[in-house]
Amino acid sequence: MQDHIEHYLAPGRIVDSDHPAVQAFAAAAVAGKLGDREKAVALYYAVRDGFRYDPYSVDLEDAGLTGSGVLSKGHGWCVTKAALLTAACRAVGIPATVGYADVKNHLSTERMRQLLETEVFYWHGYSSIYIDGQWVKATPAFNLELCTRFKLLPLEFDGTQDSLYHPFDMAGNQHMEYVNHRGEFADVPAASIREDFARYYPKMTQFKSASFEQDTAQEARKS
Repeated sequence: MQDHIEHYLAPGRIVDSDHPAVQAFAAAAVAGKLGDREKAVALYYAVRDGFRYDPYSVDLEDAGLTGSGVLSKGHGWCVTKAALLTAACRAVGIPATVGYADVKNHLSTERMRQLLETEVFYWHGYSSIYIDGQWVKATPAFNLELCTRFKLLPLEFDGTQDSLYHPFDMAGNQHMEYVNHRGEFADVPAASIREDFARYYPKMTQFKSASFEQDTAQEARKS
C-alpha cells in the first residue's frame, strides 16, 4: 500500500475526511500534539471513548455509515467508528484505511443472540493507520464504559502495535475470535456489507425498537 500512499489521504464517499464536522473534531482532538503517532493515539481515544458503541442502531445507507454520521448521532458501531477514526486521521494528514474481519463474538446480549442467530459478526470494522513507516491496526469500537461494565480488557493503542480484540475477558472467558480477514480498503465497501447483512442478518431491523444500553445494563447486573 506504500506505493499509493496518497490514495489513503484522500476523502472518500463514506470515509468523509473533508466533512467540516470531521475536520473540526480531528483538529480539536490533536490540538497540541506533535508527530503522527501522538496525533493518531489522541484520535483513537477520542473516537473510542467519545462515542458509545451501539450495534442496535445500524444504518446501512451510505450516509448512515459515514464518519460524520457518528459525530451527529453521538454513537456508532464498529464499522462507523472505524470510518470516523480513518476519516479523522486523513483530516490531519495521516494516511489511513478501513479494514474488516469476521469475528466470533462471545459477548453479546440475549436479544442479539436471538435475532442474529449466530455468534459470527460479519464485516467487523477497524482502522489501519500509517505511522512511522508502518501500517498499524486500531479498533476503536468498544468504549471504556462498556468494557468496565462487562469486565473486558479495554483495547489500548500506542501507535506502534496492532490494537485488536483480546481473545479472553478479565475472568479468562472467551471473548473474541478472528475467523476471517477480509482485507483493507480506501473506502467503506458499503454494497458488499449491505449484501451480506441482508443474507446473514434478516432480522436485524427488529433492533430498532430496543435499547442496547438498557440490555447491556440489565445483563451486567445478572452477571
